[in-house]
Amino acid sequence: MKRSSVTARASVLALAISALALPLAAHAQAAPEETPQEAAAETGEDVVITGSRIRRDPLDNPSPVTVVDDAAIAKTGLSSIADVLQRIPASSGGLNSKFNNSGNFGNPPDGGGVGAGSAAIDLRYLGAKRTLVLVDGLRYVNGASASGIPGTVDLNSIPDVMIERIEVLQSAASALYGSDAIGGVVNIITKSGQKGFRATAQYGQYLGDNDGDTQNYQLSWGGGNDRVTLNLGGFYTKQDPVRASDREISQFVNPGQTSCTDPIGGCSGAAVNGRILFNPGNPSLPAGGVITVRNAPLNGRGVYDPTLVGGDFRAFTNADRFNFAPYNYFLTPNERYGGFMNARAEFSDAFNVRLKATWAHRESQNQAAFLPLNIGPDAGNGNLLDTISVDATNPFNPFGITLNSGANGQPATYSLIGRRLVEAGQRTYNQSVDTLSVTGTIDGKFDLFGRNWYYDANAVFGFNDAHQLFTGNLNTARLAQALGPVDQCTGACVPFNIFGGQGSITPAMLAFVAFDEKSRSSQELQDYTFNVSGELFDLPGGPVGVAFGYEHRYQQGSFTPDPIIQAGLGADIPAQAARGSFDVDEVYGELRLPLIRDVPFLQLLELNGAVRHSDFSTAGGNTTLSGGALWKPVSDLLLRAQYAESFRAPSIGELFGAQSRFDQTLDDPCTSAAGGLFQSNATVRANCIANGVPASGSYVEPQGGQISVLTGGNVNVKPETAETWVFGGVYSPAWARNGFASALSLEVNYYDIKVDGAIQSIPAEVLLGRCAQDGDALSCAAVQRTPAGFISAINGVLLNTGGVRTRGVDATFNLRTRQTGAGTFGLSVSGNYLLKYEETVPATEGFTSIDYTGTERGSPDQAYPHFKGQATIDWDIGPVAMAFTGRYIDNVIENQGDNTLDSRFYADVQATFRPSWMGERFGLSLGVNNLFDKDPPACFSCSLNNYDPTTYDIPGRFGYARLSYGF
Repeated sequence: MKRSSVTARASVLALAISALALPLAAHAQAAPEETPQEAAAETGEDVVITGSRIRRDPLDNPSPVTVVDDAAIAKTGLSSIADVLQRIPASSGGLNSKFNNSGNFGNPPDGGGVGAGSAAIDLRYLGAKRTLVLVDGLRYVNGASASGIPGTVDLNSIPDVMIERIEVLQSAASALYGSDAIGGVVNIITKSGQKGFRATAQYGQYLGDNDGDTQNYQLSWGGGNDRVTLNLGGFYTKQDPVRASDREISQFVNPGQTSCTDPIGGCSGAAVNGRILFNPGNPSLPAGGVITVRNAPLNGRGVYDPTLVGGDFRAFTNADRFNFAPYNYFLTPNERYGGFMNARAEFSDAFNVRLKATWAHRESQNQAAFLPLNIGPDAGNGNLLDTISVDATNPFNPFGITLNSGANGQPATYSLIGRRLVEAGQRTYNQSVDTLSVTGTIDGKFDLFGRNWYYDANAVFGFNDAHQLFTGNLNTARLAQALGPVDQCTGACVPFNIFGGQGSITPAMLAFVAFDEKSRSSQELQDYTFNVSGELFDLPGGPVGVAFGYEHRYQQGSFTPDPIIQAGLGADIPAQAARGSFDVDEVYGELRLPLIRDVPFLQLLELNGAVRHSDFSTAGGNTTLSGGALWKPVSDLLLRAQYAESFRAPSIGELFGAQSRFDQTLDDPCTSAAGGLFQSNATVRANCIANGVPASGSYVEPQGGQISVLTGGNVNVKPETAETWVFGGVYSPAWARNGFASALSLEVNYYDIKVDGAIQSIPAEVLLGRCAQDGDALSCAAVQRTPAGFISAINGVLLNTGGVRTRGVDATFNLRTRQTGAGTFGLSVSGNYLLKYEETVPATEGFTSIDYTGTERGSPDQAYPHFKGQATIDWDIGPVAMAFTGRYIDNVIENQGDNTLDSRFYADVQATFRPSWMGERFGLSLGVNNLFDKDPPACFSCSLNNYDPTTYDIPGRFGYARLSYGF
């Protein structure tokens, strides 16, 4: 369907919602909200809960579900729902505003693009693409940031103001919900029963540092009568940056570093005054000479002395390298605003209409240091920059000869010229993103065989439209012209001075070669579902429940880089246009068999199962099954076991994403520099020489630098499958509920997930290590080197690898006391113990297994601690409420090296005052996150800022104040 047609339908639905608003204003009433679970517990009515489509008692949930309600969200003081979800122990991070991506690294090897400024949720360390995000049980359009085609929902595109609660299903559910639900399901439930107005205004910043200012304003209203209801809301959020230069841990490229001369290295060879590497055989210069300009900009002289002895050049040293670390963001700035409308009209028990629309706009920015301009045969750009020659007639060439790249068949006379383009200013990446989702639902119930049956039909239309403006890039074709023969630099061309050092590139030179890069991406979703559920007949344990349904889904995505980039003429991350789509038809069925109830040791015995068949236009057909059992030996104890097959079809980006580059922080074992193994290990030396490293040991590249990894989709990847086992139990004693507690429960679950044919790339560090250590042919074929030994690229294009295996234990404890003379108390504790996380990737013969348990992967960042946990204790007495939250992360060891990232304990506090003389409608909350000012543990292999943003907090105490009003 063409976009214009779908947009017209969305407009019609939005107008219908607006029309429903007219008769509602007179029916607004003040009343507290109640969740369906709470209402069901009080009335005994069955409801639909995440993890099943059959109505049931929510206390007999067949799957482990964590509920995060709006009260719990408020206790965090966070302004992004992604940040809240990423604190769940079962979560392993995901993109968030602590990632300063784009030009720092390029496109990560997952086929989805950079995703700058967006946020995602990753359960079980399986990647955000294996966690399904739903809104009111329905799919939501995937996000984009004008840098690729992600296969994940951008949580920043879902207006926080519309969220009533979030149900996190910590189990696979492909048989119920389809593709992607391998790690679990996040179901965002929107407000539908609010009465009256609610408003909040929050301001916060990092105390002492006086940065990272965050503003969050929300306003919502709900009203109606017994038949017609309407909920409206709007929000505005603004987050100011935290700069790397303002935190001690990120002052240099490596933790604890004080100078680029430190032996650890890592600073960039693209220096502000340039670095010139000459090849052996150059007729004018010493073999292997590495030089830089002596004075910049050469004392203002316009004519250069071509001699080196006592002239304008000297030997390049590590002190000349560039420290790019303080030019980055620690927390990226973003501004978001939008709103939602949720309307429902009940015409009869058999026919009801619900219309919902959400819209969100985001302005965000990433930032990187000045462009590192590297030209020459060993530059490793993979484009025109590697073939540029500097002609002898260029007026700024002081060497008297043409610096030949070897591209014209002549011997190369130089290896590399590196120059940090400070005159062009820092690289900035500004995203402007709009996301619209419109949903229409018809539902009701009918009588069949003397029993109630329920149906719903849904149509979802979603769009994501993103634009990115990148400043600080160069047109390499114009650069080649400006460095080439002077008689060919005519018209607007201005000869370029790459040798003169900082300040020697004039505005006129920049005006000819520089350009603003403009890219765009979009995603579209059309989803049509029909569901029916009801009861067939009675068994000794109760009625047999069934559900079945049909779904048709169409998804489309596109990425359109700037035309100059598509032509391969950019000096930053390369990219090509990509576009793709798929449609899928699915049918499913679910069955619930309550075998026995209310007999000794068999208070409840139930079997359940589901099956789903999917037919993808891109991936073909697949059938998944799930089954489980519930057993209540006594009324206070529920035991359950679940088995689930899962299926994930490759996303649009994984299939059709064009080849790009990821600049990964890696150690090359083949270097002769300090830390390399070329000189000390004979086996490594032989394997490196076979891979293209000069036998002389002349290849010297400091460790910890960025190495180009080729990324991109692959039309030949097949769907991945998974098997999940979950065993667990819930203990909720009646003696406590009938006594001192209004609620008390303990839940423990063991999970075992095995993913086969996982769609991912073989990690670059694995390829590099296997080639150097073992001479593995498959790995060495993926490592491409220049004649001088420099790595020009490592092939990291997506494929179906061996798989992923993870096992662990989740535990949750909840307690809420009854009202006492000292108020009420609550305690909530949750934790995850990771028993195993292992990836298997193919080698020349067989497979290689990498156990990440208890380690920090490094670039791309991800920690796998054995244990993560959090606990919140709160106290409520009269108008005062207090809450203390503790978060613990176990220690991990870096994969690259043996550095230990020590455990961390973060403490958050909040106090709220609701004066009784205002009917408790007005509230003032004051809070501090990271009360004890804990810095994240230092990480040497992490991508940026020397810490892992998927796992740890930004350094500093974050204080906030929030005013709230509701009636």
